[in-house]
Amino acid sequence: MPSSVPPSSGVDRKRRASTNRRDTRHQVKHRRKEGNQPPSSRSTRSSLPLFRLIIVWGVLVAASVGMAVNLYRLQVVRASYLLKEAQKYQVVRLQQFTPRRPIVDRNNSVLAMDLAVYNLYVHPKQFKLSNKKKFQSPKDEVAAKDKVAAILSPLVNRSLEDLVKQFNSGNERILIKRAIPEEIFRSIDKQNLTGLEWEQKNSRFYPQRSLVADVVGYVDTDRQGQAGVEYSEQKLLERPLKKTQSRGTGNGNIISNNVSKEFIHVDDQRLQLTLDLRLQRAASFALKQQLESFNAKRGSVIVMDARDGAILAMVDEPSYDPNEYYKSDMGLFRNWSLSDLYEPGSTFKPLNVAIALETKAITANDTFPDPGMIQVGDRVITNAEHKEPAQLSIAQILQRSSNVGMVQVMQRLQPAEYYNWLKKLGLGQSVGVDLPFEAKSQIKSQKQFVTYPIESATTSFGQGFSITPIQLVQLHAALANGGKLVTPHVVRGLFDAKGQPNSQPTLPAPRQIFSPETTKTVLEMMETVVTQGSGKTAEIGGYRIAGKTGTAQKASSKGGYYKDAYITSFVGIMPVESPQYVVLAVVDEPKPRKKGELIFGSTVAAPVVKSVMDAIISMERMPPTQARVMATPSSNQEPKEKSGQGDKETREQGENRQL
Repeated sequence: MPSSVPPSSGVDRKRRASTNRRDTRHQVKHRRKEGNQPPSSRSTRSSLPLFRLIIVWGVLVAASVGMAVNLYRLQVVRASYLLKEAQKYQVVRLQQFTPRRPIVDRNNSVLAMDLAVYNLYVHPKQFKLSNKKKFQSPKDEVAAKDKVAAILSPLVNRSLEDLVKQFNSGNERILIKRAIPEEIFRSIDKQNLTGLEWEQKNSRFYPQRSLVADVVGYVDTDRQGQAGVEYSEQKLLERPLKKTQSRGTGNGNIISNNVSKEFIHVDDQRLQLTLDLRLQRAASFALKQQLESFNAKRGSVIVMDARDGAILAMVDEPSYDPNEYYKSDMGLFRNWSLSDLYEPGSTFKPLNVAIALETKAITANDTFPDPGMIQVGDRVITNAEHKEPAQLSIAQILQRSSNVGMVQVMQRLQPAEYYNWLKKLGLGQSVGVDLPFEAKSQIKSQKQFVTYPIESATTSFGQGFSITPIQLVQLHAALANGGKLVTPHVVRGLFDAKGQPNSQPTLPAPRQIFSPETTKTVLEMMETVVTQGSGKTAEIGGYRIAGKTGTAQKASSKGGYYKDAYITSFVGIMPVESPQYVVLAVVDEPKPRKKGELIFGSTVAAPVVKSVMDAIISMERMPPTQARVMATPSSNQEPKEKSGQGDKETREQGENRQL
């Protein structure tokens, strides 16, 4: 049976054969192309994936090495530098603002303290009638300036016109007033004015104003002491400067919990003085009265505790207000009590008597003739007042303030021995008080003193040399305390709020210059000056007071003395039975209150001392004592003296004695 074949099978075979031939030709052609390529092309194509891998790894390794190197550089090489740079932003260095320590008197009354004050600046362009207005017309600007000026004028004590003129000056920032007190600052701040700028400062404030200025002094705008204890005790008044570090935020704010309590704490210590403000006020009042009454140039009062040298009061008039020191004459900044020299006159006579007694040159019972004049070399010395010739005891010489008697007393000593005693008392030196700018006393050279008899003669009644008031007080304190030379001082030390001492000055040991027997004798003689002599105007009933007057013509810098210029003084010691207080009053150039009135220490200076002693009696509640008076012949003459007139001929010949 013939096979059955689909009709199309022959055609399909032809198509498959044709397709196979095309595939065969394509494969042959493809092989020929491959066979024509070089061998290197084939190897490069096969190594592409490896090359790419190497590049990637190389980049990664290089980056890692770079990072490691940079990390080493940052962490090791530049570590210290970068740490410092970071600390500039992370660490805040703090320096404590330490207020100056206050100054108080012996009873803790404040004499100087720091107060917060404010400087007020204004920006007129920022003044607004209402804070709700974003923009305002020129008319509104004028009204705003007038409004601010009207509010500020009474509070800053400036005229309305003056403030408006400043506001219209065109300046963007204007200083209105410095050192505005806290209460005024609060009053202005409550007004909610725009355009105000406050600058807080600490200012030194002196509540007693001029009363203690000569002792306390003042500080300048740099807060540096320029006078008084503000200058001499600068280190004690400045609190130790504290510094610390704290962390801060990025905008500069301090993280408060990182600041130690020790840094924030300010000690409560204060500088305490020996002054008694009550006594200072009494002395100032009494002195001002006499200065005004006699139209005097100036005056000084010193009150000292003779036992240890503590100064209880020191007043100079005229004075200045340390709160506004810049308004005062610079000459007022000098404390006359220790910076200026003068001839003490008759107030030095008791010290000369003590020298003569101590050296046994005289006895307390010796008497001397007083004819009213005495020849010394080619000079004639007279008494200030012409009295009847008399035979005088030592006590009477002091009572009458006899120059002639004192010359004879000191002629019992050899000039060289007398000079050595003056040096032993400290003449030619300073006393070492703890206040600045103390002057040294002046005395002639030993050769001049010994060679010319007139020198020892005039020195016997307090002329020819010069001392400070504070040195005269120191010397009279030696007569009061049994012969010891103590160091005058005003500083007690640093004390805390509970009264516990932190630092106290070390004073030199007292130096014995006279025996207690000598000083007791001289003190009793000085008591008769008050009860029977020239110092009777200082007498207080029921209380034993010793004293000595002094009235000396002022020495001229050109030589000789001024004819009508006097320094009057009185020194008192109380109570005689148990001496404690030495009070000196000195009045410079008092003038007669009426025509023909004479100027004496007894009429000008002694009443000041009496007023001060009255205040002491009241303050200390001192009971009266029965006054003991030495039996001495009474004088028929008025008990006044003027030692400066005694050496008339010497002055006329122009002896060069500097004040």
